[in-house]
Amino acid sequence: MSFNLTLIAQAVAFALFIWFTVKFVWPPLLRAIEARQKSIADGLAAGEQGRKSLEVSSKQAEQAIQDARGRAAEIVSQAEKRAAQVLEEAKANAKVEGEREKTAAKAEIQQEVSRAREKLRDQVVALVVVGVEKILCREVDAKAHADLLDGIKQQL
Repeated sequence: MSFNLTLIAQAVAFALFIWFTVKFVWPPLLRAIEARQKSIADGLAAGEQGRKSLEVSSKQAEQAIQDARGRAAEIVSQAEKRAAQVLEEAKANAKVEGEREKTAAKAEIQQEVSRAREKLRDQVVALVVVGVEKILCREVDAKAHADLLDGIKQQL
């Protein structure tokens, strides 16, 4: 009977071990396993949330880059327009300045022509007086005949 009693004692000891394990060891293990599962699930959820926010951030970054490119193109376009406008203004100013200088040069030329004509008239009058003296063989008094000489000057 000792063989049977040993078997029963081992069975009772095993049953006590199972009861002790279920009562005191198993609940903390289950809590640790559940906490680990919850931690893993939270990590996976956070990873998924991070992936989604990365996608959103990537889209926002791409949109910001496109907006920046659009603004850069607009700024370049405005700069080109302003450069063309400045060029046109410079051309217009140069044209106005050229016309002004041309008008001033024409006026100066006209004055020089008038002076030259006046000198030429004086010289012609002097030559006429000399010629008339020789023709009349006597001296012509320029002061006495000033009215006559002025009339000749005007006709020339």
